[in-house]
Parts: sequence; structure tokens; C-alpha cells
Amino acid sequence: MGSKMRSVIAVGELLVEFVSHKKGCELRELVTYSGPYPSGAPAICIDQAARIGASTQIFGAVGADNFGQALINRLQSNGVETSGIESLEDKSTGVAFVSYFEDGSRTFIFHLNNTAADALQAESIQLPTGPLIMHFSGSSLGNLNLRTAIQRTATEVIKRGGQISCDPNVRPELMKDPDVKAVLMSLIEKSSYLFPSDSDLEFLYPDIPQDETISNLQDTGVKTIALTRGNQGSTIFTRDREPVKLGGHEVEEVDPTGAGDCYCGTFLAMIANDHPIELCAQYANAAGAIAVTKRGPMEGNSSLDTVKAFLKSNPANTSM
Repeated sequence: MGSKMRSVIAVGELLVEFVSHKKGCELRELVTYSGPYPSGAPAICIDQAARIGASTQIFGAVGADNFGQALINRLQSNGVETSGIESLEDKSTGVAFVSYFEDGSRTFIFHLNNTAADALQAESIQLPTGPLIMHFSGSSLGNLNLRTAIQRTATEVIKRGGQISCDPNVRPELMKDPDVKAVLMSLIEKSSYLFPSDSDLEFLYPDIPQDETISNLQDTGVKTIALTRGNQGSTIFTRDREPVKLGGHEVEEVDPTGAGDCYCGTFLAMIANDHPIELCAQYANAAGAIAVTKRGPMEGNSSLDTVKAFLKSNPANTSM
């Protein structure tokens, strides 16, 4: 059994993030910030997968600077294989700044273009041996280099008999580019695991009832659809059983950034280690809730023991 365990890999942007301590400042006031926090959707996901116990590796690029070293150090400390991260002397590490509003919405400023974050070259990716699940975020597709790397790696993983995992993470400003949307739609149909939100499905499949969209996706071959609803929990759709519905957990939200990536990382790690789908969903739901309780996109990532302890003391809300 052990020899068949799948490794979870991720391809995409690596960056550090600075978070405003004041809500509503919209990144235009002189306020206190925390950072640099290790970040980037694929990095948050793969870090969490490693903490839950999966064999993991990430492919991306950072600058040969202290921000890049902070990212690599964090991932290595949690067991992620980082030999697929290029450290570039002629590029700086990508940086993001974020400020929140009282309703939980956010203002972002990204410094990613022409940094190491978007300089990943598809040709440099050397896949590990053995069965693979490759995860990517739709938000990574806005950059041509990353889009090419993700497409080529997905093709190679599928050719080897591996599986694709997709968090659509739709950003309407990126979807205005027809190439980005076309690639995302194509990769979704090749995915075994899909982690959409309600808004993702509404944007990508307008005027189609959600249950019809889910049925259509299953017909294309999507094996598992985990529909995530933030603090309202999630619902898991598979072809061979009734949907698994899980309520949210009551927690004090500090920083929601990365909670969805944390959910994905937990779910994939549990799947890779052959746990039943109900348990994968239950643990992913709990890990996502834990994630929002800490400031910083990766600071709320948690171990399997932490998730188990949380579930004992924080049962899911059953009133849906």
C-alpha cells in the first residue's frame, strides 16, 4: 500500500505578503503592516498538504534575496521538497500587499509582473517519480509563463497516469483574457479534483443551474467536486454516492486569505494517503476554519494532530 501513495505537487507563483493591521485603509493610509509572510496560492496549499502528512513538492521561482529565502525556509521546515524552486539572481521575489474591510473583502496590490514569481520556465520542471496529484490555482493562469508551465506539467502528469487538482479561484479581471479562460476551462475538464466556490461556478457557467453544472462536470470526468462556501462549510460531490454536506465551524476570523488553499492542501493530502472521502472533507473543512484565525496567509496552516484536536472541541455547525 505504501508504495502506491501519491505525491502532491504544485506549480505556480511564490511570493511574500504584507498585511495591514487597520481595516478599511485600502492601502492608501500610513498604517502598521506585518510581513513578510510566505504566500502564493500553490505555496499555501502545498505547505498544508505537507503538514497533514503528504509527500510534497512545489515548482516555482523566487529571487536570490531574503524574501525568497524566507519562503524556501518556511516550506522546507514543514517538509515540502523545494528543489523545484528556482532562485534567480536577476529577479526579485514577488510581493503582495493586502488590506481588509469590515465585511471581509480585500484590497490587493500585487508586484508580480517581471519578478521571479512569473519567471518559471516549463522546461525546468523535473517531475518526481511515482504516482502524482498536481494542483494549481486558476489565479496563476494570468501570466503566460506560469500558464505555459501549468499546461505542460498537467499534460505530462496525465500522460504518466497521474491526476490534476484545480482550485478555479476565478478573478474576473483575469478572465477578460480569452486565453486565460479557455485554458482554465480546458484544465477543469481534465481535473480529477475540483475545488470551486459558488461564485466560481456562477462566473464560469452563467445561466446554468448549479446542479446541472456539477452533473456536466462529472460527465466530463471530474471525479470529486468539493464546493467550498467559506464559513458556511462545503459539499462534496462524487459520482458513486450522495453529496457529503458539512457545516462551517464557529471561529473568530482574523485573516481569511489562504483558507481555501489550506482546505485544498488538507483534502489532497488525505486523498493521497487513501483516507475515505468523508474524512477528507471533514478535515479539510476544519483546517480551513483554523486557517482564518491567524494573521498571514500561511500562518494558520496546521498539522493533522491540530486538526483532530480542533474537531473534538469545535464541532461543525449542523444548521445549514
